Amino acid sequence: MKKLKSIGKNKEDLLRNKIGKHTFYLLPNFITTASLFSGFYSIVQAMNGKYELAAIAIFIAIIMDGLDGRIARLTHTESAFGAEYDSLSDMVSFGVAPALILYVWALKPLGKLGWIAAFVYCCCAAFRLARFNVKLDQDEKKYFFGLPSPAAAALLVSFVWVSNENGFSGSEIFFNMIKMKWVSWSLTMLIALSMVSEIRFYSGKDINLRNSVPFVAILLVILAFVLVSYSPPEAIFIIVGFYFLSGYFNLIRHFKFKK
Repeated sequence: MKKLKSIGKNKEDLLRNKIGKHTFYLLPNFITTASLFSGFYSIVQAMNGKYELAAIAIFIAIIMDGLDGRIARLTHTESAFGAEYDSLSDMVSFGVAPALILYVWALKPLGKLGWIAAFVYCCCAAFRLARFNVKLDQDEKKYFFGLPSPAAAALLVSFVWVSNENGFSGSEIFFNMIKMKWVSWSLTMLIALSMVSEIRFYSGKDINLRNSVPFVAILLVILAFVLVSYSPPEAIFIIVGFYFLSGYFNLIRHFKFKK
């Protein structure tokens, strides 16, 4: 009788552990699915002409993308499936969605040149994600090589958002000088090529929150939160824009040191 009870208890423990394990695996993948949904939702809203909602959905996808990997590491539920699923989700949210938003908003009137620019962006995002997966253990911890796809998406859609907020549509003249569609085309191509470049962009992976964090860094984070809460589109565009320019600043500094 005792032996039967012992067998029954062991089965219950085994079942409980199995269920618990799969529940934890569901958590990071659920967050990845939320990121994927946000990317899909942004495409739908862009097609409906609601560019503000499309941009916000991309930023939600960026937040979700930052959470899934961290939660997987914290709960010890990292898996090859999760990594692959995350890459596919990123391709939709940070590759396809931003390209389609720009295409619908400004690039469509350019005809072939418009959809070619959108495709080049998609292609470069796919290349960037594939290269990141292959070089996962090889790259420097402190830097990304090439503009990360979430930052590329953030810069592109924040440009649309801030332009829309200030009364510029994709078909208008930018400061009475050049048509917005050509500004959008140039920016799309520049960001796309930055993703597949070897330019170094700071990753922030060397920051250990368990150790002391520089006071200046804390002030910058607080300032960023204040700016974003005061005027989200402008603040996000400026912050991501500075990050984008920092890579080119590193490139110039690198060549100066070489000389």
